[in-house]
Amino acid sequence: MRLILASSSPRRRQLLSQMGHEFDIVKPAIDEARREGEAPLDYARRLSREKAEAVAAALDVSPALILSADTIVVLVANETGIAENDELLEKPRDAADARRMLRALRARAHQVITAITLKRTGQAEQVITRHARTIVTMRDYSEDEIAAYIESGDPFDKAGAYAIQNEVFHPVARIEGSYSNVVGLPLDVVKAALVEIGYRPLEGS
Repeated sequence: MRLILASSSPRRRQLLSQMGHEFDIVKPAIDEARREGEAPLDYARRLSREKAEAVAAALDVSPALILSADTIVVLVANETGIAENDELLEKPRDAADARRMLRALRARAHQVITAITLKRTGQAEQVITRHARTIVTMRDYSEDEIAAYIESGDPFDKAGAYAIQNEVFHPVARIEGSYSNVVGLPLDVVKAALVEIGYRPLEGS
């Protein structure tokens, strides 16, 4: 069965490649605006499903298995790890927005939530959505470090304006949970979901 990654993210492409699967890439085109009153987890899960549905509608080959994902960053209270006022940090609009986000995250905890959806097309159509949640605590980086990181251009295509894997900025002090989730694709969740949906690429099912 053809496996399709519904994402143009190079980080997700690299992570899925690490699992040893062959796959094609189709970028989904959806409205990613958050609905009024929508809880962060509901938002991430809905977007992952809508991305899978959009790619399924555009395919000219069936059956196929579509993997989509959506990652969000949620500010939390350091003492509890609970979401604080449902404040999301999405991809920064510009340098000023990136600076605001990095200052808000500095020396405190936040949640990274990634929702993934697997959609099997064809006669045996099936859809499952799962998610992972990681608590990330940032180090107390300086204003000069923020400025240099923004100048590098790395923050602008990332929720929360940072990459955990950036070796120069190295913004994270510690994490509780999945590292690959913070990069953009929780591999343990994906592996379990592939088993659950019955994906066996070598058997063509």
